[in-house]
Amino acid sequence: MAEEKGTKKKRRKRSRRTKRRRISLRKAMFVLPNLFTLSNIFCGFYSIHLSSHSSEPVFLYQAALAIIFGMFFDMADGRVARLTKTQSDFGVQLDSLADVITFGCAPALLLYRWSLHELEIGGMVIAFMFLAAGTIRLARFNVMAADAPSGSTKDFLGLPIPLAAGAVVAIVLANYPFTTPIIGGIKGVCFITNSLSLLMISNVRYRAFKSVRPNPRSIIIAVVVILFFAALSAKLQPATALVYLFGIYIADGVIEEIIFFRKRSEERQAIRAQKENTELATPSTETNPVME
Repeated sequence: MAEEKGTKKKRRKRSRRTKRRRISLRKAMFVLPNLFTLSNIFCGFYSIHLSSHSSEPVFLYQAALAIIFGMFFDMADGRVARLTKTQSDFGVQLDSLADVITFGCAPALLLYRWSLHELEIGGMVIAFMFLAAGTIRLARFNVMAADAPSGSTKDFLGLPIPLAAGAVVAIVLANYPFTTPIIGGIKGVCFITNSLSLLMISNVRYRAFKSVRPNPRSIIIAVVVILFFAALSAKLQPATALVYLFGIYIADGVIEEIIFFRKRSEERQAIRAQKENTELATPSTETNPVME
């Protein structure tokens, strides 16, 4: 009997140890995607440091590259969270704060130090509008994600801020080492910056690639895009090829919005009417004041 009691105690201790290991491993899995998000924040902070340190071409080039690295970390954290099934509200909020720093503050300061500083206060206002539009875009995305937690939406409403920042970075890298004048001059930079700001807060839909599954069609599209980028890079600079890729994606969203404008406006009106009907159907919880 004593031996049986001893074996039972040993089994209980082993089960407790295994449970502790499983719990600690689960906590470590939750930390993993947040580490990628923090790396994204570091890239944005390093880009801001380089842009504020000096306006020499080398420093601005490195600041643009830091934002590119931040884009890779931004793409990785969401995929790691989905693979490890560690999505959380904390991760969503942390990712939005990281995007404000890396894809809002860093590109805005990079634009100002690169070109918009020639307009002094006017250039500062245009750069700030880029940051403000990106912040509003992220706040709206968080509200929409809270209303639809399943994440079944196939499109982005408004230009995502990482893609807007990527377009800015591609343009800066394509003009390096800044020895030749910018195409369109300072007016062209202002037009591009204002257009990106308006597209971020607009109702233009852009295709999201989060729900894309590996199938023959998606593989063929990916191969075509890679070959197209390789062909452009062979004839032009890789940064110039990036400008074309970002430009095609941005223009595709605008063209689709123009073509399907009537259909999408009808869908929006139907959604608004449905919300109004549900609000009217739900009884109000407010109590009427008692007349004394």
